[in-house]
Amino acid sequence: MQIAIVLYDRFTALDAVGPYETLGRLPGARTVFVAEEAGPVRSDTGSLALTADRALADVPSPDIVVVPGGPGPLPLAPDGPLLSWLRTADATSTWTTSVCTGSLLLGAAGLLRGRRATSHWLALEELARHGAEPTGERVVTDGKYVTAAGVSAGIDMGLTLLGRIAGDDHARIVQLATEYDPQPPYDAGSPEKAPAHLVDLLRTHAGLILT
Repeated sequence: MQIAIVLYDRFTALDAVGPYETLGRLPGARTVFVAEEAGPVRSDTGSLALTADRALADVPSPDIVVVPGGPGPLPLAPDGPLLSWLRTADATSTWTTSVCTGSLLLGAAGLLRGRRATSHWLALEELARHGAEPTGERVVTDGKYVTAAGVSAGIDMGLTLLGRIAGDDHARIVQLATEYDPQPPYDAGSPEKAPAHLVDLLRTHAGLILT
């Protein structure tokens, strides 16, 4: 089984690495990072790069597609190489997945029309404009499409799909091996829990705070 994790300029690193560390431990699977061209791709911070092993054109039919998001401008040109590749890969994929605003790329490719999906909470309205039915759930499965909410939710998505494919015990083993046992020092991880003034601040200045 081949897992293709998509990279593009200014992707969010944890969106890609979370699924890599969880779903990438699927028995017998091969994980490949892909981009428009092979080589290093800079994340949204500019100080970190991941290497795309293969160009999109060299990986036409992966079994699982993982699309990370990012706070920067997404490559949403309808006829651009990434969206064209997503439509082609999705035609034969077993699972098509996204993390954070990666679902906007799936939506722009026309893959989420009429489907329940999630994204970063700041992007749910934009997701609806692509024809999806947005939900604030952390991980949403609709047919073969599995979408995750913002950034850290990619870890949950990876474990969810890992359990679906390899069984609950294997997913639990990976959770235990990675010691994924969140105990954050603050309870402000969603707009429902965070103080209202911080939610408003992020809504107003998201471009400045997240980049």
